[in-house]
Amino acid sequence: MLQAIRYSPRTASSPAALELLDQRQLPLVAIFVPVSTLQQAHDAIKTMVVRGAPAIAIAAGLALAVELQAGGGASRFADGAACASHIASSADYLVSSRPTAVNLAELCGRLKSAASAAAPEGAEAVASAVVRAAEAELAADVATNKALARHGAEALLANVRGGEGVRVLTHCNTGSLATAGYGTALGCVRALKEAGRLAHAYCTETRPYNQGARLTAYELVTDGLTPATLVVDSAAAALMASGAVDAVVVGADRVANNGDTANKIGTYALAIACAHHGIPFFVAAPCTTLDAETASGADIRIEQR
Repeated sequence: MLQAIRYSPRTASSPAALELLDQRQLPLVAIFVPVSTLQQAHDAIKTMVVRGAPAIAIAAGLALAVELQAGGGASRFADGAACASHIASSADYLVSSRPTAVNLAELCGRLKSAASAAAPEGAEAVASAVVRAAEAELAADVATNKALARHGAEALLANVRGGEGVRVLTHCNTGSLATAGYGTALGCVRALKEAGRLAHAYCTETRPYNQGARLTAYELVTDGLTPATLVVDSAAAALMASGAVDAVVVGADRVANNGDTANKIGTYALAIACAHHGIPFFVAAPCTTLDAETASGADIRIEQR
């Protein structure tokens, strides 16, 4: 699978290191950008060097882990409370880089809680707890995505109109490039392929930033999730009308308490087209994307570009 995040834990001979694949350059050039400071991480997230709700969160957590292990580590702080305070302010700063995706705020909240719990034990304990928590998030995201994709593939197969394989359309990019690995909505496509039940994958261009054309199409070809076709956004409804699509599966940046879902622009149009044509429409998202504190979609802060 393609990899958007490269992280190396600290060893006796080398410091912790984080590199992010610059997704603005894909599919023409694959360049990894080193991230060693919180400002670099904030800029990388805000300018979409790294994107995708799960990947954003993981990148922020690992950037904080790298920062805590650099420049003298926990010895910079007078005590556990001072270290925990630094982590809290750093986490809040990172959350400001992408407010729509709830995964980022949720993960930073968990890191702040880990820091607070360890504060009575001293600065070294706080830093160690946060580093362990951030590293655990990386492994957990891959495991979660694989489980999500397995359930998603089963749901797709149970709801299609018939036949041995599924012809599925997806929007934006929700694969390995948008997560720590495997993917959410595109992970469902991957799971169908592994089960021998993918008849055809369609991806939309995804205007205005072309994540589908630049990233999803790249993943489909590179990872062999074929046969696959890239379609312009405005052709999706006509494709459904032709009978070529059995189901649509998309990801999410945030799911409000009432079930309203915020995702890349164009998702709403696909949902309406699916409703008109009687095509199953699925949102594939991990529990970290659920936001019980936000009542409805009207309360979600949407990033306008």
